[in-house]
Amino acid sequence: MRYYSTQIGEEQYGKEITVGGWIEDIRNLGGIAFIIVRDKKGKLQITVVKKENPDLFKKITNLPRESVILVEGKCAKNEEVMNGYEVFPSKLSILSIASSPLPMGIADKVGVDFDTRLDNRFLDLRRSEVGRIFTIRDLMLDAARRFLHSNDFMEVHTPKITSSSSEGGAEVFKLKYFEKNAFLVQSPQLYKQILMATGFDRVYEIAWYFRAEEHNTLRHLNESTAIDVEMAFIRDEEDIMMILEEMTKSILMETTGEKLDLNIPKTFPRLTYDEVVEMLGMKWGEDLGTEEERSLGKIMEEDFYFIKNFPLEIKPFYAMPNKKYARAFDLDCKGMEIASGAQRIHDLELLKERMKALSIDEKKFEDYLKAFKYGMPPHGGFGFGIERFLMKILGIKNIRECILFPRDRKRLRP
Repeated sequence: MRYYSTQIGEEQYGKEITVGGWIEDIRNLGGIAFIIVRDKKGKLQITVVKKENPDLFKKITNLPRESVILVEGKCAKNEEVMNGYEVFPSKLSILSIASSPLPMGIADKVGVDFDTRLDNRFLDLRRSEVGRIFTIRDLMLDAARRFLHSNDFMEVHTPKITSSSSEGGAEVFKLKYFEKNAFLVQSPQLYKQILMATGFDRVYEIAWYFRAEEHNTLRHLNESTAIDVEMAFIRDEEDIMMILEEMTKSILMETTGEKLDLNIPKTFPRLTYDEVVEMLGMKWGEDLGTEEERSLGKIMEEDFYFIKNFPLEIKPFYAMPNKKYARAFDLDCKGMEIASGAQRIHDLELLKERMKALSIDEKKFEDYLKAFKYGMPPHGGFGFGIERFLMKILGIKNIRECILFPRDRKRLRP
């Protein structure tokens, strides 16, 4: 078996083992060479003594950096090197020789243009600080899944191609679907609600959002991901907010080893929209934009907080009304919205009334509305932005850092 760098310990010392990865650095001192090899888990040192194996010494020290090798050799304890051990090779397999020069540095402490990084994303992801983002992302999703499963949620997968847009707006990607027109989904919203009529009363999806918004900011993507949750038999939006709060805390607990600089309150504060308007001096009825969110983040002592009771007129047609308000909420972190949700309308006539008020054509939503005719319980849910959450907890400035291959209005490759 091949060992990762972090799997080697006292049990392997003095034994023949196999290790492999990418050559990050070669220090040839003439009679001895130290080769730093990087794998998925970290780095390790290969030590080659020229007089003991001159052919292998020549072969390995002439390899370009970032070549891929597999080494068999004796593992020896050495507390003066990384990880406390080194490997003395007896056999070397060269799996791939890297071209030279590299398009960008990997271990070098030299700045690289962001577009160059994205053009060579496979190399960029070899850098430890970049790879760390996706290690944490994996931990985050694993923690979210375990939390949701422990609370009786079932993972589902809804279509990404649809005949109508979920929000009823124009910011959708249109495509030709054989002889018909279709769209990439903005979110799984309508499908999640349809599932509430099936008896699957708690569902979630690691969802893709496709939004044709012509923005060019550090916090927006045209293709993004989210943890989308929907649950039925709720009393009101507070039931949904509690699940969102507990899920967020569970995720944060899994990443405590990353020394996150966060002030996490025991209970996330609940601000009303009216309170925010007064705090910021906004005009009532306006939605919170980027600047308003940032200003509120500077005022708040806690890093996580809810905003609820938004004006009905600025929320989608399916949000449950409460007089002039919607039973809707946002979860913000350090001045950025990371999740948004609401109690939904479950009464068919009220839903039609809201669609009519917003001039939405019912015929385009026939399949959606049919689910409300034959028994629909009170329900609601939220969408939790994965990239935005990573941005805020890791202190990353550009959202494109938080997705493997970002898509924005200018980038469609690689």
